[in-house]
Amino acid sequence: MATKRDYYEILGVNREASKEEIKRTYRRLAKKYHPDLNKDNPKEAEEKFKEVSEAYEVLSDPQKRTNYDRFGHAGVDFGPGGFDWSHFTRYRDVEDIFGDFFRDFFGGNFGFGRTRGGAIFEDLFGRGGYTRAEERYGARAERGSDIRYDLEMDLEEAAKGLEKELNVSKEENCPSCGGTGASSGGLKTCSTCGGTGQIRNVQRQGFAQFISITTCPRCGGSGKVVEKPCENCGGSGKIRVNKRISVRMPPGVDAGSRLRIAGEGGAGERGGPPGDLYVVVHVREHEFFRREGSNLFCEVPVRFAQAVFGDEIEIRTIEGGIARMKMPAGTHSGTVFRLKNKGMPDLKGYGRGNMLMKVKVVTPSKLSKKQKELLRDFDKEEREEKRDKNSFWRRK
Repeated sequence: MATKRDYYEILGVNREASKEEIKRTYRRLAKKYHPDLNKDNPKEAEEKFKEVSEAYEVLSDPQKRTNYDRFGHAGVDFGPGGFDWSHFTRYRDVEDIFGDFFRDFFGGNFGFGRTRGGAIFEDLFGRGGYTRAEERYGARAERGSDIRYDLEMDLEEAAKGLEKELNVSKEENCPSCGGTGASSGGLKTCSTCGGTGQIRNVQRQGFAQFISITTCPRCGGSGKVVEKPCENCGGSGKIRVNKRISVRMPPGVDAGSRLRIAGEGGAGERGGPPGDLYVVVHVREHEFFRREGSNLFCEVPVRFAQAVFGDEIEIRTIEGGIARMKMPAGTHSGTVFRLKNKGMPDLKGYGRGNMLMKVKVVTPSKLSKKQKELLRDFDKEEREEKRDKNSFWRRK
């Protein structure tokens, strides 16, 4: 059985690509490989079209994309029957692929009439070019906006993990009117479009007829107009609330990490789904440790005598405990020692990093008279010893 290609590789986008970038790339590739546009080699084009459609089906869905990023193809297994691309029918995809072209060029949704009655392209495109979101949520449904929350924490909290309740200010659908913006009985069918949310204009040129479908300017595409605004929200259909949302940050979380909480963003428009909440982590600078990945670096001051004779050094760990390390005699300033598994937890669960301790021999600034005399005697003896062995001292 052939190994499946990476979905990001199939679409030619990086793993950080936005949803809009993935959508644009899919439309371009779908045009390129659509079987109806590749009459010379339709079978090969169809296989590539299936591959592109499968990649888009996964990467355009937030939950499927998350599973794929974590577990690869196993996280989005389509079962024994494989990928179900039946909803990517030829004509439906022609609508998706070319619908934007006609909307951009003519400023509206278009169907094309056929001679001797009937609208062949209108039948193929279905309902004058509605998008899938409109079919599901209603005319001109729009997804709500995403919200960003910046969460600050200490390095110790990042090491242990953090559970916290966030106070998030956001817009939700008004409970009194259900998001319609109208009081009870105050929502009426738009008389301009008859409740369709669209204005249809027909133009004939010879044997052909052009049908343009544009959004109704009065109701904004909803098919309804508010005659009596809701008193609770003033007719906006939304109210601002402060909501407490519990989040759990795993041990080892790093600065710049993002946690996505689906459906906790702003309310959608005209029945559209809500946006998402993104919690962005900021880790405060630590007074003792410096972090690089899962490793921790620190600088430990030691006395001159400790460096000369050696000693057992006690070092505080990031979790608040004490680690002990034997420093051998004759240790130089700048020597780095490694304490295994005393660093930060790996975010993916692969153990812990290390603590790297750099020794800094502290030069005493205040000495007693006796200490000075002993140190001068030591320095004199050391000079005499090295004068006989080292050419550097002989030049003095």
